[in-house]
Amino acid sequence: MKRKHWTLAPWFILFGVAMLVMAGLMFRYNTTLFYVELGISVAALIAVAVISLTFRSYIRAIVKRTASRIVGMNPEYLEKYKYPVVVSGENGDIVWCNARFRKSICGGRSPEGEDINVYLPGHHIADITDSEGVDIAIDGKEFTVYALSNNGGAVCHFIDNTDFKRTAREYHANMPAVALISFDNAEDFFTDSDESYSNVAISVEANLQGWAIDYNALYKRLGNNRYMIVFRDADVEKMIAQKFPILKNVRSISSNRHIATISVGLCRGCKLVKDSEMNARKALEMALGRGGDQVAIIRDGSYEFFGGTAAATEKVSKVRMRVIANAISRAVADSDKVYIMGHRFSDLDCVGAAIGMQCIMEKSFKRYSKVVINRDTTMAKQLIDYADERLDGSIFVSPEDALRGVTSKTLLIIVDTHLKNSLESALLYEKCKRVVVIDHHRRAVNYINNALVFCHEPSASSACEMCCEIISYLDDKSLGYIQADALLSGIMLDTKNFVLKTGVRTFEAAAYLRRKGANTLTVKEMFSGSIDTYREKVDIVCNSEIHNGCAISVSNRTDSDIRLAAAQAADEMLTLTGVTASFVIFPDKNRVNISARSYGRVNVQVIMEKLGGGGHQTMAATQLSNTTLADAQQLLKETIDAALTEERTAQA
Repeated sequence: MKRKHWTLAPWFILFGVAMLVMAGLMFRYNTTLFYVELGISVAALIAVAVISLTFRSYIRAIVKRTASRIVGMNPEYLEKYKYPVVVSGENGDIVWCNARFRKSICGGRSPEGEDINVYLPGHHIADITDSEGVDIAIDGKEFTVYALSNNGGAVCHFIDNTDFKRTAREYHANMPAVALISFDNAEDFFTDSDESYSNVAISVEANLQGWAIDYNALYKRLGNNRYMIVFRDADVEKMIAQKFPILKNVRSISSNRHIATISVGLCRGCKLVKDSEMNARKALEMALGRGGDQVAIIRDGSYEFFGGTAAATEKVSKVRMRVIANAISRAVADSDKVYIMGHRFSDLDCVGAAIGMQCIMEKSFKRYSKVVINRDTTMAKQLIDYADERLDGSIFVSPEDALRGVTSKTLLIIVDTHLKNSLESALLYEKCKRVVVIDHHRRAVNYINNALVFCHEPSASSACEMCCEIISYLDDKSLGYIQADALLSGIMLDTKNFVLKTGVRTFEAAAYLRRKGANTLTVKEMFSGSIDTYREKVDIVCNSEIHNGCAISVSNRTDSDIRLAAAQAADEMLTLTGVTASFVIFPDKNRVNISARSYGRVNVQVIMEKLGGGGHQTMAATQLSNTTLADAQQLLKETIDAALTEERTAQA
């Protein structure tokens, strides 16, 4: 910043004096030159005098106006302030400061004429004037600066609170951060020998103990493969920077093709250890609900996730499903009506699960029951037409008709989603006071948290698989071949014809449906599409490009079949050589949709979550508002690169 012209006054004085001396010497030799030099010298001295007087008047006026704003104080008291004070002019130049400002901030020198913004790093005087104050740091000292406007200028008060802020940082750094850890798949090692399980359990616990020792943390074993570690909050920052290498260390433990994984729920920001422990439980439930093998950090009600690269482990025991079935039966017994509803743009898994549950509610429990569906936007039209043709009376109802029939005892069963913002009808959910949720997608932050029964199983292949198990523990005599076909179609859709996420319980569910009369040929016909949809799918696949091992295609079509074509194209692109994940971008009214698929090597749920969506490891989606297809494509590429870089770093 250049000094103002009045700060050059000393140099003008020296120049004038030098000219007077030269003029005196020149008098002996040339009188004309003597008078010229004498005139210049006098003019320079007069100019300096005028400028100095003007500046002093300017300072007096500024300081006087500043002091006048403080009732009962005279200008001379500004110098007596016990903290640094500086006054700036209309152009942001420093016109006055007290002795403490020179000593504490300027190192004893005078800053007059300099730009005030030099002493406000990261801020501008115009932005902080008359504000609540800003925090700055200068030469190791920390200040809170308050700027008061003053007829175009400003008076700035620098409050030194270095010790206070240092104490506050130390307090927050030493706040307790409780971590609750669960050995996710301990049951997998029970099937091996007792010695094998013991060795794995000891190795897992040894890694956790080493983790606690590295940070001088409190470690405690809670039993039942649960552990607790109390860290310092400052140490959590270090773990975040390292992406929690403990996850990788535990994954290195294996036995008989089983890989050990842990889930961690960690709470930050709570003053009391009790509150921190309670929130850590919520975070652990969130981590387990998202498939495990990850760290979920909760702070002020917001979540942050790390890890989640391993596939969710299938639970062999069905005890939980039997308990849930009993809870659902009690909820139905206390209801007069039952509506079954899924997500928007419903697919075969959503509609199939709803058809199966509707049959049991109506025929076994003798309750009025309907499936809430929007026929204009559903992607399961073949299944709906199939049910309409063969069932006595329609079991489907529009969201508007369902709203008119809701009573205080109506039960709403939500299938294939657990998110409030993805329901077929959010109004119906808000009106129903009694809710049951059945879903297999990895848990998201904004999940439905007021359900009477929350049946969430991320290791399940589909919602239809979960409904099959629940129905088998209820009175399933009324389940016919039509409902069996519907349930089997949902399983085949989400497993890609028993290729992805298929476990023992998946095939048991398929065998159960086969005994109930399900016909695979009939189900296969439900996957047939029109020739126009097939052409769209082919065009999407042909227009795809490979980016970092991922196939990305953009379609600008807006017809009614684009969603189905996009989903089928995403599945088709996975068959291309070298493709580990596929993404299809297409418009929908004022939004841009992205449909994502993978075979599990790339966790598309993590990628879609970064863009505000969700799903599970092999199938996910999102919607972007206020963007173009080109911008969405660029954003997707950047997100893929960032997610894959994080994953490779975690595995390295």
